[in-house]
Amino acid sequence: MDLAQLTAEMQRFVDSRGWSSDETSKPQTQRNLAISLVLEASEVLELFQWSETPNAASELASELADVALYLFQLASVSGIDLERAVLEKLKMNYGREW
Repeated sequence: MDLAQLTAEMQRFVDSRGWSSDETSKPQTQRNLAISLVLEASEVLELFQWSETPNAASELASELADVALYLFQLASVSGIDLERAVLEKLKMNYGREW
């Protein structure tokens, strides 16, 4: 599955929960999704709080998936082709001095 397909699958999930409707208590706005993305990223960090590695790889996988899903949704509602943005950023990074 590519990023576009994963994004479409995320949108199907959002639609199935009714979060795309105007009456939802969880509006899919850029602000709300950006906040959720950071909160989920913090949950990744929490797994490393007192240890060099998480207790279970499955916990890390689950939290990373949450981060990715919010990232896909934020890019989607922002009208950003995430796959193209990542490729452009990589190209730019290859030209940078580190």
